[in-house]
Amino acid sequence: MNPVRIGLVGVGKIARDQHIPSIAGNPGLVLAAAASRHAQVDGVANYPSIEAMLEGAPDLDAVAICTPPQLHYEAAKLALAKGKHVLLEKPPCTSVLQLEHLVRLAKDADRTLYQTWHSQHAPGVARAARLLSGRKLRRARVTWKEDVRQWHPGQRWIWQEGGFGVFDPGINALSILTKLIPGAFFPRKAVLVVPSNCQTPIAAELELESDDGAEIFASLDFRHTGVQTWDIDFETDRGPLKLSSGGAKLSIDGAAVPSDESALAGEYPSIYRRFAELIARRESDVDARPLKLVADILLTAAQLSVEPFED
Repeated sequence: MNPVRIGLVGVGKIARDQHIPSIAGNPGLVLAAAASRHAQVDGVANYPSIEAMLEGAPDLDAVAICTPPQLHYEAAKLALAKGKHVLLEKPPCTSVLQLEHLVRLAKDADRTLYQTWHSQHAPGVARAARLLSGRKLRRARVTWKEDVRQWHPGQRWIWQEGGFGVFDPGINALSILTKLIPGAFFPRKAVLVVPSNCQTPIAAELELESDDGAEIFASLDFRHTGVQTWDIDFETDRGPLKLSSGGAKLSIDGAAVPSDESALAGEYPSIYRRFAELIARRESDVDARPLKLVADILLTAAQLSVEPFED
């Protein structure tokens, strides 16, 4: 069987750090083209836009979209209209309705649409899900604090309308919660901290509640320096569980479960294995719950204006 020929749209930090190596490491896939206004990928055909790429490389089988989220919907719609399978980097779109419409377009085109949530592929998450399925969750606390200057240097789109701000990383934590908590949970109270020169929050304090009464608290902060913190603590009727390092490490009742220190490096290879499987089956995989949670939080939150942010 010939490898799936992929065109990459957006050649920024996440594409170079994760997508390009993951495609190269999968024998069932090949990176055949790239589209970017400002960057190129060595060894493949390069184009200034997705329109030019789809015109110049009509034999592409699939498109991986790694642009800022404000551009995802139009790019995905165009790729599906050209008969390509589509992988979306997170966050998926700037509205829930856009994502729901892409699902319908993919179904009509008989093409795969895969909305990726890389943190759901962290190695501790699957085991935590199995453990939580046999316990009653009483309380959860999310601590998701990182330095925006390290992870998004000079990227102004994240502070513009539709750029998500601190919810660009924070949606990773929400995606883990939707993977681990099978029942419904909803925002109860939220405070968003918004710099006076930005349209999106730089920090957030969240209170959520599950339908059966479990409390969920989350502290998200893009201003954090030093050691980056991506932890979720669970209190259950059979003792505590803890996911740390973005889901790479799991602790049960305070005891760490042995894990590979490079485990996070396996998230994107897992994503691309899943993409190849979905294409072979002509199936889609779209979990909209993390995006819906962010939308609901924005609907219910109070805002606190603070000093301007300077990158």
